[in-house]
This record gives sequence, C-alpha cells and structure tokens, in this order.
Amino acid sequence: MEAMEIDAEKNLQRKQSTYLSLDETFEIQKETYRGQQYSQIYFARLHLMRTLLYSLVPHWKSHLKVCTVLGLEEEKECIIVGTLYKHMKLKPCILDEYSKERSAVPLVKPHNFLHLDDHLVLEDESGRVKLGGDMLSPSSYVTGVVVALHGKETGSGDFLVLDVLEAGLPPQIELPLQSREDKYVVFVSGLNVGSSTSNPLQFQLLVDHITGHLGDEKEQGIASQIVHVVIAGNSVEIPSGLLNGQNLASKDQSRLSEPVKELDILLSQIAAGVPLDIMPGPNDPANFSLPQQPLHRCLFPGSAAYNTFRSCTNPHCFELDNIRFLGTSGQNIDDLEKYSEAKDKLEFMERTLKWRHLAPTAPNTLGCYPFTDRDPFLIESCPHVYFVGNQDKYGTRELRGSEGQLVRLLSIPKFCETGVAVMLNMKSLECHTLSFGTQFGS
Repeated sequence: MEAMEIDAEKNLQRKQSTYLSLDETFEIQKETYRGQQYSQIYFARLHLMRTLLYSLVPHWKSHLKVCTVLGLEEEKECIIVGTLYKHMKLKPCILDEYSKERSAVPLVKPHNFLHLDDHLVLEDESGRVKLGGDMLSPSSYVTGVVVALHGKETGSGDFLVLDVLEAGLPPQIELPLQSREDKYVVFVSGLNVGSSTSNPLQFQLLVDHITGHLGDEKEQGIASQIVHVVIAGNSVEIPSGLLNGQNLASKDQSRLSEPVKELDILLSQIAAGVPLDIMPGPNDPANFSLPQQPLHRCLFPGSAAYNTFRSCTNPHCFELDNIRFLGTSGQNIDDLEKYSEAKDKLEFMERTLKWRHLAPTAPNTLGCYPFTDRDPFLIESCPHVYFVGNQDKYGTRELRGSEGQLVRLLSIPKFCETGVAVMLNMKSLECHTLSFGTQFGS
C-alpha cells in the first residue's frame, strides 16, 4: 500500500484561456482580381491616413495652413500631408538584369540598398515634391509611409522640411485588470523541418516540454500553464531542386511530401494538449504575396483532426483573455532592413507601429495582393504583444505610447539555427527563452 502511495502521480490540470481570432481583415475572400494596378491600395492608404493626420494637426501646429503639393507657395510656411517615396540609387530594377552592359557592370546584391545620394519625395493626388533639410533622414524612412510635414517651398522648387508628424501609436484596448494568473504563450518560428540544418531531436524536445513529458515536477507545473502555441512561419523546407516544372517521379513526390508529414506528426502531439496556431512563412507551401492565406488543412491530416489546431493568415491577429496579439512571419521587417537603417530589428518594429502600418514597403518592394478599396496592413488598434518570426536572434523591448499604450515587442529567432523558442507570461507580459541543445560534450 505504501509503495503505491509513493508511485502515485500528482495530476496537473492544464490552464485554459479564451481565444478570439481577428484574422478576417487579412483573409482574401470576395476579392476579385480584374487586372487592377497597385495605385488603388496607395490611394486607400493615403485617404485613411490623411484623415487621421488632419485630426492631429490642430494639436501639433494649429496656426499653420494645410496645403496640397500643387498649392505650395515659395517661402510660405505650411503643412503638407502625403505618401513618401524614396529615390534609391542601388534599388534593384528588373530591367538591369536585361541590360546590354551587364557584363561590364557586375550586378551587386547587397544586404542593404542604402546610398548617400538617396532622397525623399512627398506625393499626394495633386503632384510630388522633392524634400530637403536635415529633419527627415532618408535612411530612417521607406517608400509608402504617410506623414505630415511642416516646411516651405524653396527657390529651387524643393520643400524644406522643418518638422515631421507621424501618426504615432494607435489607440489601445485596456489590459484586463481582473486577478490575472500565470499563463504562458509559446512562440516558435523557422522550424524548417526537412532542411539540412533542422534537428528533429531538438524539435521533439520542445514538443515534449510543451506537452509536459519533460523535466521534473516543477518543469511540468510550468508546462501545465502553457495555454497557447504560435508557430510563426517557415515550418517546412521543401527541396527546391525537385520543383523544376517537370512531372515528378513517385520517389521525388514522396521526398516532397516527407517534411510536411514529419511536421504533421509533431504538431498533432502539441494539438492533442494545447491550442496551436500555425502561420505560413516565405518558405512554406502557401501563396507568396502578403497577406499569406492559411496553410491548407489537408496538409495536416493528423493535426487538423483536433479542434485545437488552427491554420492562420500571415499577418496574424488574435486575442487571448482580452490581450491582443499581432504578428508576422518576418517578411515586413526583413524588407525594411534592406531599404532603411536602424540599430536593431526591434527599432524597425517600433517604426511600423508609429507609422501605423505593418508593411509600408508593400507593394513597392514587398509582394502584396492588389486590394482596391482598403489597405489591410493599417494598424487601427494597438496590440499588447507585437511579434515577428524568423529573425537572427531573440530580442524583446517594452514600447510606451504617448497615450499610455504599452506594447511588448518580440523578435523570435529561427529555431532550426538557434534551438530557441520564446515564452511570454500573459500576467506580466514578461518573456524568457526556452533553449534546447542536443550537443553532448566529449
């Protein structure tokens, strides 16, 4: 009898949370493509952002007149609102690839396309004007951002910028104040199942930790407080050499589907115990342009059998216990890094929130669907947690807005390269990493 008491296990109950999906804005349902160009998404963006900036101008510089680009008068101070365009000397152009002189001038593919001669232009429906002065640094801005500028037209026809007004952080719903308890959300990205750098044991350790099959009683106690798992893109890597437009042999077909089958087996282990959101990334079998639509459920016959498994869009927005989460698989921030400069990825994330736009470089340098009457990437409500997947390293910071907004910024590293996942405590919005190593010292 005593022996039985010693072996008796203490039953741990997994905590629950209420989930609300807010992906509807990123879903392409009744949109029809009729050969439309991208001008309409820019018009929609300018119209909505200009209305917002006009409402902020009286609190900023009420004594100044608001003009259009065409209505500028020389040496007369005023405010203009429009979309920035960055003229870049090194920006890749498809025509360069077919240039006759391409043998003489090597085609460079730099990590960053900034050049000292880059300059900014402001554009509205009436026209465009080149911007001058030191207030607006071309290296900090990208094409597609809507701003209000205080300045005056110079004799040379440029607009000398004296001050800048950005939209700033959007309004935020209040954090729920009821007696919150420790509940955790796990973020992981860049699993790259099927790639040469992927370590199946490492991923299995993560799965075992989430499901409570790893560690002592204390570890299992923490695992029981995990209420949600988010996989932020690049879950599989399909061998690209096989996709050459030819009919595939049956052996190659199985090689193509192997990574997805392996991922499904591991995901079904998580979904059996914890609600799971999977987002598509640039390498996943989904549409390339943003917003990426959910990965088809038929890819995951094992996991999709569970009602805890959700295939989501990228970008992805949802609420857990009234805490709002917004995130991407990393394309928006990676593109900003190519065309502007910041001290780290978190600063790029900050800028997107202050510009109130998730992907300002879409559709200029980042592929996106040609919406006609809306821009789904405008951030209308400030999230409490803003995450970006597939980054080189882990990073986190707290961002505070002028109206008391509080945002937890989260840069999630590639799991296949770092073995690092991120745990966020919903009680305090504090984060810590989970590191899994499978290297044994000799």
